Amino acid sequence: MDTEAKVKVAVIGAGIVGLTTALQLQRAGLSVVLLDAQGPGSGCSRGNAGHFATEQVFPLASIAVLRQLPAMLLDPTGPLRLRAGYFFKALPWLLRFVANVRPSRQQALQRALSVLNAQALPAWQRLLPQAEATDLVQFRGALLVSEQPGLIDLAQTFRQYKEAGISVKWLEQAALRAREPALSSQVQGAIEFPEVAHTVDPYALCLQLYQQFVALGGQFRQQQVQRIRPCNNGYQLDLVPEPNIPQTGPGELALQVSQLVICAGAASHRLCADLGYQVPLESERGYHLMTQSRPLQSPVSSLERKFIMTPMQHGLRLAGTVEFAGINSAPDYRRASVLLKHANQLLAEPTSANPALEPWAGNRPSLPDSLPVLGAAPRHPGVYLNFGHQHLGLTWAALTAEITGALLLRQTLELDLSPYRIDRF
Repeated sequence: MDTEAKVKVAVIGAGIVGLTTALQLQRAGLSVVLLDAQGPGSGCSRGNAGHFATEQVFPLASIAVLRQLPAMLLDPTGPLRLRAGYFFKALPWLLRFVANVRPSRQQALQRALSVLNAQALPAWQRLLPQAEATDLVQFRGALLVSEQPGLIDLAQTFRQYKEAGISVKWLEQAALRAREPALSSQVQGAIEFPEVAHTVDPYALCLQLYQQFVALGGQFRQQQVQRIRPCNNGYQLDLVPEPNIPQTGPGELALQVSQLVICAGAASHRLCADLGYQVPLESERGYHLMTQSRPLQSPVSSLERKFIMTPMQHGLRLAGTVEFAGINSAPDYRRASVLLKHANQLLAEPTSANPALEPWAGNRPSLPDSLPVLGAAPRHPGVYLNFGHQHLGLTWAALTAEITGALLLRQTLELDLSPYRIDRF
């Protein structure tokens, strides 16, 4: 039997979600081909903040965010940015986003987020030894710090997390300085999240997952899926080959499979549209900058400045910001440079950018209700959906891969997938 006849499942998208999914399916005994126009882990997964953010159980839509919307048009380097020329294109998404501010809706979304977050790290703890990647993830907790005298806003945030059932500790300034001596005296106190983790190199983690996938017989093709067409006994994927790119499988212009999983990040809604599903997915750009020094032991986020500093193998990664500008617009790297100014306000000793590592920008696949699209496509047998993880792609990747694998293998799921269905929109 030739190689083409053995291909049973296609996974579209080789970011962290697609890689964990492909590995899960290949390990389960299925024959998998992984497709992406870029190399494995080369998109948003390469430059994320590296934080397994299981404490983030609150939907992004909130009254506090709505109050900041007018300022987004005025400050090009602020934590939230909507480019003026993109306002009307983003308006339908923003209206859906605002609709989720209602208290009853907030409660439902928080429950759905909490269900996934509670199971996310156990799924990674099952996957990491299998992928021989335990050295790339550290379980040292994380901090949310505040510079506000009196810590009034931090105390309110602390109560919100406690009420949501998140494991948290309150750290006054002295305890904080003992925990992270490299922080400046400008930082007044912190909330500690002791049960979270971070990776010291998100891209290396992606490559390790990819290597395990290939070692198990998985195929990778660096080809863009241009269109999905239903055909007899499955689906035809129309492909665009990338010239002069080595592949672990043949590079035909069409591929027929009986089953497929869409994990294509910010491009997923385009592929879903081929099948008649309209998904309000928006590209939400984030930035990072790498420093030369690595003075912190665990990730540190700023309540006021809305960014995170994560210690990694090659320095401190300064990451964050939200920019709505469209997936094809040119990045504004001033948004990355300003992160260094913020970091030097929080660190006792100033640091500088690593000249060997350029500022980075990537597009998060974000849905207005902060939930992913997860489960079987309701009108297309054999099509499965695993995308829209917004700020929690790294966090949820191992779990949603397990869920997708269980669906393909017709295994019983205890998890109610109705909040994450594609037809909720």
